[in-house]
Amino acid sequence: MTPRMVLEGIYTPVITPFGADGSIDFDALADLVERLVAAGVHGLISGGSTGENYAETVEERLELARFITERADSRLPVIVGTGAMRTPDSVALAQGAREMGADAILLGTPPYSVPTEAENAANALEIDRAADLPVILYNYPGRMGVSMGREFLDIVSQSPNVIGIKESSGDVNRIHTLACDYPQIQMSCGMDDQALEFFAWGARSWICAGSNFLPEEHVALYEACAVRGDFATGRRIMTAMMPLMGVLEQGGKFIQCVKHGVETTGLRAGPMRPPLQGLNDGEKVELEAVIATLKTAVQAIVEGK
Repeated sequence: MTPRMVLEGIYTPVITPFGADGSIDFDALADLVERLVAAGVHGLISGGSTGENYAETVEERLELARFITERADSRLPVIVGTGAMRTPDSVALAQGAREMGADAILLGTPPYSVPTEAENAANALEIDRAADLPVILYNYPGRMGVSMGREFLDIVSQSPNVIGIKESSGDVNRIHTLACDYPQIQMSCGMDDQALEFFAWGARSWICAGSNFLPEEHVALYEACAVRGDFATGRRIMTAMMPLMGVLEQGGKFIQCVKHGVETTGLRAGPMRPPLQGLNDGEKVELEAVIATLKTAVQAIVEGK
C-alpha cells in the first residue's frame, strides 16, 4: 500500500528567531523560510525541539506553524511538531495542524512521564485521531526517557496514518530493526552522525537541524547516497561533515550552535529563550572555523575535485 506521504529528502526543523526582548521575530523567520526553499530542502518542520518548543506556549507554537505553512505556500510540505508533556496540548497542536492545512505531524513521546509502551501507544493514537494527517513518529529516548519499542510500534503501526519515524536513539541496532521488521514505516535519519548508515539501510530522508544553515551540503549528501547510490562520494561528504557533527551532538549546546550557524549566513536567529544561553566568543570562533572548512570541502567534492 502506498503511504499517504512519501518521506524523501532533507527536512529542516526550523529554528525560532527571537528578538532581544524574547518575542518571535517573524520577519527573520520569513527570510529563513525563503532561504531554505531556495536552497532546495524538501520539507520544513515547525515546532520541533530545535525550534525551542519547550519554551513556547501552545498558542505561540500554533502561530509559528501557521506562519510557516502560509509562507511555504505549498512549495514545500510542512510538518507540525506536536510534542508536549500534556496530552491535551498535543491534541490541540494536532487539531491546529489539520485546520491550518499542514501536510503531516511529528509525534513524540511525552517527556518526563515515562509511560509504558501501551500507554505511549494510546497517547499517540489519540493525537493521531485529532490530526487525521500523516504521522511521523519521533523516537528520542535520550530526551523523553523511554523508547518507542516493539510493543509500541506493533500497536501504532495499525493506523494507516503512521507513515514514518524519525529515529534519534543513536542505537544503530534500531536502524536494523526498523529496516527489517517494520518496512511499512518509512525510516528517517534523526541522528546526524549516523546519516550514512541510515541511507545505507534504505532511509530516503534526513531530518537535520544543521540544514538550517548548511542546506546545500546536507542536500548533497542525500543526493549522493539516496538518489545516486554513490556511497563513495557520500563517505567523502560525511567525512567532511563529521567535525560539525561532533560540535553539534557532543558539545551540549546543540540549539545554540544551530542558531549561531544561521547567524553566520547573514540571517537573524537571535538569542535562545531561558534556560539556554548563547555561545561564548571562543565557541563561536570554533564553530565558524568548522563551518568554513566543511563548506570548502563539500564544494570541492561536489565539483569533482
